[in-house]
Amino acid sequence: MAGAPDSVALLLFFVFWYAGNMKYNEYNTASLEAVGGKTGGLTMTIATMQLGVCAVYAIIMWIIRINPAKLFGFQAPGKQNLPLILPSDLIKSIPLGVCSAGAHAATVFALGGDPLFGQIVKAGEPVLAALVNTVFYATPPTMNKALCLPIIVGGVAFASLKKGLDGSYSLKFDQTALMFGMLANTFAAFKGSENKKLLSDKGIALRYGGVGNQFAVTQIMGFFLLLPVMFLTEGGMFTTFLDKLATSSDLRFNLVMSGLCFYIYNELATMTLKVTGPVTASVANTAKRVIVMVYMAAVTGKALTEEQKIGAGVAICGVLLYSVIDDLLKSKKTKLS
Repeated sequence: MAGAPDSVALLLFFVFWYAGNMKYNEYNTASLEAVGGKTGGLTMTIATMQLGVCAVYAIIMWIIRINPAKLFGFQAPGKQNLPLILPSDLIKSIPLGVCSAGAHAATVFALGGDPLFGQIVKAGEPVLAALVNTVFYATPPTMNKALCLPIIVGGVAFASLKKGLDGSYSLKFDQTALMFGMLANTFAAFKGSENKKLLSDKGIALRYGGVGNQFAVTQIMGFFLLLPVMFLTEGGMFTTFLDKLATSSDLRFNLVMSGLCFYIYNELATMTLKVTGPVTASVANTAKRVIVMVYMAAVTGKALTEEQKIGAGVAICGVLLYSVIDDLLKSKKTKLS
């Protein structure tokens, strides 16, 4: 079965990537609410169990040797053979697994604190990426990119303000969303660089047999890395979680669906961005952030304040400019020459 043309499939991958991201945020919020929200003491458990769902999904794909992701583009599913990685490859993959698990867990905490403000803070990821890459990997951003960073910081800072009755502004924001959003951005920055470093080894990349297998291994590794952290921080509440899981069909449904949506939308994003140019990818990521915020405002019934709207707009525009400025200036210089 040939399926849809690649151009149609690419459009559908975009649609389902966005839809999957929106539904993940919705199911994640519902899962956290089902265990008591940010004060329920089970946020790390939810984050860990989501990766547990991802691990089970990955193992099932290896058993049946099929990856159904392409079905979202109305194309025949692809093969998902077991990777031929060595024990030494797994050891080299541990830093990526740690960063991936940390980014996921911190994001769940941030979105559990405030789904809308958490998204705004997450938009500031390039700031942490620039800092991490400069300090730890000796790859600082270009001067043009560096000049965009204050725009992103300023946007997030303005979104943290609240106007008082007397017209004066004061800082007012969800501390959990800010703290864990920044932590998630830091982990994500390390994850990007560790992923690039790992795949620079052509032997490892060949033995993984594709990004699909690498993502699967990373999620399984992340699950087992988060398990001891979960029991260390929330182990006393695990029987409570099991009781809720046994009695709440809403929790079971939202937990499984949040894990599946997380896995699938990340796969679709990878498939989409792999075949688009850097400018298209940047615009797509920026548009996704805006759409998710609007969707979550509708789902939660919590409207963004004027300060959050303006701050988010400035920060997201700064991220877009950061992503494309080098390519734009390079193409302009090429035309002039």
